[in-house]
Amino acid sequence: MIEARHLRVLRAVSATGSFSAAGRELGCTQPAVSQQMKALEASVGTPLLIRTGREMRLTQAGEALVRHAAGIIAGLTAAEEEVAAIAGLRAGRVRLVSFPSGSSTLVPTALAALRAAHPGTRVSLEEAEPPRSVEMLREGDCDVTLAFRYEGAVGAPGAAGPDEWDDLVIRPLLTDRLVGLVPEGHRLARAGTVAISDLGDEPWIAGCPRCRAQLVEVCESAGFTPRIDFATDDYPAVVGLVGAGLGVAVLPELAIESVRPKGARTVTVEPAVRREIVALTLPDLAQVPAVAATLDQLARAAAR
Repeated sequence: MIEARHLRVLRAVSATGSFSAAGRELGCTQPAVSQQMKALEASVGTPLLIRTGREMRLTQAGEALVRHAAGIIAGLTAAEEEVAAIAGLRAGRVRLVSFPSGSSTLVPTALAALRAAHPGTRVSLEEAEPPRSVEMLREGDCDVTLAFRYEGAVGAPGAAGPDEWDDLVIRPLLTDRLVGLVPEGHRLARAGTVAISDLGDEPWIAGCPRCRAQLVEVCESAGFTPRIDFATDDYPAVVGLVGAGLGVAVLPELAIESVRPKGARTVTVEPAVRREIVALTLPDLAQVPAVAATLDQLARAAAR
């Protein structure tokens, strides 16, 4: 295998015409230059220099190697500079995947802080819910994913089991409680705290069949099956439908933060339903400076 340091020595010998002159140019001794030339010739399996007294000239193989050495060394230098820039956060790219309520609350604050601190680092954003977002991470389609799992939930969307993320680096961010949403004129609008069973006879607004699994599980534990009149995964649409008096809903607090609940009021629902919000990455990616900085900024955004 040809080493870059040997190529640099060969170029110096070719340019100066002797080992001693090459040593002076490179800041090393003449014997060190001679040893490196012997090592290079052993690597390529053919003589590269013809020594005649104090003079030396390149063999045909030596000429060919010197000709290619300039491009090789230039490429390596460029690679070293680019890697150094990435390591020093002067450059780099992070592919982030987030679920919608995380995208509208945690992500903007985190990315603004990251850009201010490291303007050379580029971050792309794509939206996906767990478990798909976690699959994207494992498949190499992103570097960091925001995900969630419900406390004690089994089979609900995002309900990762206790060991499901064991192969990943988990950065806990916050605990997000689900809150009730009722029309302003609803009988429970000013109740403060309501039992979810008190909403058993109400029409409900919920997400798609996969996304509503957590709601159905909680309601059935309270002794009723919710009558779902409207299904949408769009949080502003949920708020609008509740505000128009068409039903009730439960939404994560993060979702409420990102939508002004016009015509609707939030109430605390018992029993409490919480989800753990985390940032996930792969162990090797966690060592990449830009990824580590992104995780740090997401944690800071969640702490505010």
